[in-house]
Amino acid sequence: MTEESTQVGIVGAGPAGLLLGHLLHQHGIESVVLELRSRDYVEHRIRAGVLEHGTVELLKEAGVSERLEREGMEHGGIELRFDGRGHRIDFPKLAGGRTITVYGQTEVVKDLIKARLEFGGRLLFEVDDVSVHDLKSDRPAIRFTHEGAEHELRCDVIAGCDGFHGICRPAIPDGAIETHEREYPFAWLGVLAEVPPSTEELIYARHERGFALHSMRTPELSRFYIQCDPDDDPDAWSDQQIWDELETRLHRDGWTLNRDGPIIEKSVTPMRSFVTEPMQYETLFLAGDAAHIVPPTGAKGLNLAVGDVRELASGLAEWYETGDLGRLDTYSERCLRRVWRAEHFSWWMTSMLHRFPDENAGFEERLQQAQLDYVTRSQAAATTLAENYVGFVWEQDK
Repeated sequence: MTEESTQVGIVGAGPAGLLLGHLLHQHGIESVVLELRSRDYVEHRIRAGVLEHGTVELLKEAGVSERLEREGMEHGGIELRFDGRGHRIDFPKLAGGRTITVYGQTEVVKDLIKARLEFGGRLLFEVDDVSVHDLKSDRPAIRFTHEGAEHELRCDVIAGCDGFHGICRPAIPDGAIETHEREYPFAWLGVLAEVPPSTEELIYARHERGFALHSMRTPELSRFYIQCDPDDDPDAWSDQQIWDELETRLHRDGWTLNRDGPIIEKSVTPMRSFVTEPMQYETLFLAGDAAHIVPPTGAKGLNLAVGDVRELASGLAEWYETGDLGRLDTYSERCLRRVWRAEHFSWWMTSMLHRFPDENAGFEERLQQAQLDYVTRSQAAATTLAENYVGFVWEQDK
């Protein structure tokens, strides 16, 4: 077995792990990033595409925003569509000038991989048999196999950025953390189509047949989501069915859906809310989907991961520079305040816009209608939606 050492061992080369490694590099802190999948897989898996204002600013400060600034699509609002009418939520007006940017998570990952390789940071793909050990010691270890050879990597701390199904969170002893979870009785059928978007801003539609979302990836690629059953087979949905369902759910007088192009990808994504408390155990720190999951309605998953690693990098930098553990010791507390705010917002958006298969569906439907009516008529309610969507700013963040 080959024995190695570094300051921070990072498990997972998604946006959380890669951005953490980059931020640490800017502070002169050495790290090794380990990833189960291949580079090609990581760079092409389709994920979220809405970046909060603060996420964009952090990527600019980190020096990895050149392509984002060139290709990202800045949006000043979203449309809530229901009862055949559209209602725009104006972000800059309601949220202090802040906006969002549509730029795929896959593109963020590509930019971060490029940056890491350019500065010579260690990044290993296709590692196997990953496990973490000695978490209560001063030098915890990550053991793994790479290219047929066994390795042991000794670290000062380990960052678990390996997602909901990763190995880091399960390595924490029973009773040391508490988890909270809610599964939703529906899923999203996600569709990528080679058609120019039919809208300049995202459309969130509530319809009696279920929720629909019109998003985009580029000026030539449109992204759609349709509420469906969690057990649905995406291949069982024909292109004709998808286009017809989108046309029905997104209907608004005078608006036309562009459907003259091929559908190139279909997938079904289950929806859940999940939080781990605390997000740290001894020398192991969880970040991103390893620590929490939100339903995608609020566009918060990637942005929460960015918030986590910003906090973790700041805490580690303070510790290495001054020996002060104060910020590192409060990592979980500082993150969870933001996490629970995002969990509530994502739940609220989900419950307001989706059709629930419930015996009290009629009552729930009337509540949804009342909530949507309030959000689109009250500036105070619209402001709540806007400032949460673009990224709520706490005093500690200013």
